[in-house]
Amino acid sequence: MENFADVQYILTSFLMLMMGALVMWMAAGFAMLEAGLTRTKNNATILLKNILLFSIACFMYYVLGYNIMYGDGGAFMGNMNFALAGISYDSHSVMADFFFQVVFVATAASVISGVVAERMKLWPFMIFVVILSTFIYPIQGHWSWGGSELGGFMAGFSDFAGSTIVHSVGGWAALAGVILLGARKGKYGKNGEVRAITGSSMPLATLGTFILWMGWFGFNGGSVLAMGTKGDIDDIASVFAATNMAAATGAITMAILTQLLHKKVDLTMVLNGALGGLVAVTAGPDQGMFAATVDGMVAAILIMIAVPMFDKLKLDDPVGALSVHLVNGIWGTIAVAIWSDEVSMLAQLKGILAVGVFTFVASFIVWYVLKIFMGIRVSEEVEYDGLDQHEIGLEAYPEFNKNFK
Repeated sequence: MENFADVQYILTSFLMLMMGALVMWMAAGFAMLEAGLTRTKNNATILLKNILLFSIACFMYYVLGYNIMYGDGGAFMGNMNFALAGISYDSHSVMADFFFQVVFVATAASVISGVVAERMKLWPFMIFVVILSTFIYPIQGHWSWGGSELGGFMAGFSDFAGSTIVHSVGGWAALAGVILLGARKGKYGKNGEVRAITGSSMPLATLGTFILWMGWFGFNGGSVLAMGTKGDIDDIASVFAATNMAAATGAITMAILTQLLHKKVDLTMVLNGALGGLVAVTAGPDQGMFAATVDGMVAAILIMIAVPMFDKLKLDDPVGALSVHLVNGIWGTIAVAIWSDEVSMLAQLKGILAVGVFTFVASFIVWYVLKIFMGIRVSEEVEYDGLDQHEIGLEAYPEFNKNFK
């Protein structure tokens, strides 16, 4: 019996490590997607931001964030000891658990990067990532996955792999930032017209989407958090299949919608349709293939509505992350109550409200302080020339004509 427990411990820890590695690979997906959907003159800065935000998130979550989220010090602060002190598990390795959790933090930060791309200064953004990884993300995570339930307010809330806890957190933080940051120059005309600013590379954007799609199997599959029995493997397989189906139906639905509405299939919208399906199913990938199919279809429809809505509000989002991660993070969490008799809609709505209000308000305060003391937006000259030239002194494609914008 003791050997059986050891085998379960080994297999579950292995699951977390391998699935965590897949989620880490999503960092490459975010970098390629963001680079592809933005202009060449900003690509090197975008790549730098993505590797730094991942690194900073990992370090700060180790220093304090993990203990705040999974420690026993109450709803707002966890065990203040350095690193992983005081946390242990009987069913799996604590270091495997830490690794699996830390790559989720980096995902939330990656969402923000795309929304504020092409006009935000590098270091204020990195400072925000420090605060997000150390406090904002872990505090709200403590209320749900950490087990505090915010004094009972979030009791019964269900979010399997993080539609709200990870993706909408990135979306709310990004929304707060973009309100203070403003739109890119030339995006909106004086009469409110929306001008398209095309991305630099559709191959990169498509590659990024496929990498994210692949990484999402780790995101959702690893969240089963057990691989010691036949039943556990069946659950993991079911989650993999549902995750894949949501992405597929999101892409198909978006292709049909853009053809019907615009007479041409829009590749960038199809990519976001797949990603929206993935975000939506993340809250309930254990609810079966039919639920995942509907999750993906509705996700595409919501993106089709949300993209022009954010443009009407002059909230410039170069990669569509608000529509994908915020809107569908909310939808996916609500959908859990639709598909499950054991989860109440009230519990889901209260959880969405608690996480959303806290994350938006906390993020807005941090962004505002950064704006006052450091400034968060580059000058018009820097924005025109490109952040690569002025912020880091390195161009992604130096052989291109420097006059090409």
